[in-house]
Amino acid sequence: MRIILASALLVLAGCKGADKTENVSMTGTYKMLSQSVKSEKTDTTYTTLQQLKIFTPDHMMYANVDPTDSASAFGVGSYSSTIDTVMENVIFSASDTTKNEEARNYKLTIDKTQKGYKQIIPDISFNGQTFTLTEEYENAGSDVTSPLDGVWKLTGAWYITGKDTIPQKTIQYKAYYAGHVIWGHSYMDSLNKYHTGVGFGKFTMTGNDKVKETMMVSTYHQVRGKDFDVAIEMKGTDEFTQTITEPDGSKAVETYQRLKK
Repeated sequence: MRIILASALLVLAGCKGADKTENVSMTGTYKMLSQSVKSEKTDTTYTTLQQLKIFTPDHMMYANVDPTDSASAFGVGSYSSTIDTVMENVIFSASDTTKNEEARNYKLTIDKTQKGYKQIIPDISFNGQTFTLTEEYENAGSDVTSPLDGVWKLTGAWYITGKDTIPQKTIQYKAYYAGHVIWGHSYMDSLNKYHTGVGFGKFTMTGNDKVKETMMVSTYHQVRGKDFDVAIEMKGTDEFTQTITEPDGSKAVETYQRLKK
């Protein structure tokens, strides 16, 4: 069943009240509460998948981890919205040992709930059956703003230890918004097999060039529940470099470019 969930995890969360003829802001951070799968033969609700989604004013990013096996997935792209519909333009997604760099469009219907929003996706075909997927979200964000707010793509990464600088090869995206942060990467190992890793949680600016990230959920046990002090160097408004210094003095350095429409 996890295969069905991963294929349908292009998710969304809702809109604020407005006239049905108007476009509605989707900006915010949302936590998934439940995921229900219904067909002629089954009607099952799941509440264990840990998923967070960020909508900036023009882009979205989601990430999830299945706590039963630490398998993870994420996706990123732009979007547009009306009172009851979200059109997502996904440019990259990865799940477990697969990745997809083909641009795809998804039309999603949204209903407002007391806690947040509900999404219903009908007519999902899998193994000869037709399923309806219902996902419910609650608003988890805050009113905090920062210069980092947005969705970013990794353009370079290095690990520095002593006099050695080792370049890192990975596809990685990162989103900051409403006091929350998501990152997700896809990389190939020495056997040419892809792997997916994610992390998400909260962040605070502790100075003009410092950020504290608290990873509430991650693929990696070394990251889950940990705080990370990150040095930030902004290069204008659309590029930044982050540096994390380990206790032994080694450094992980990453440079990001802002995604634009």
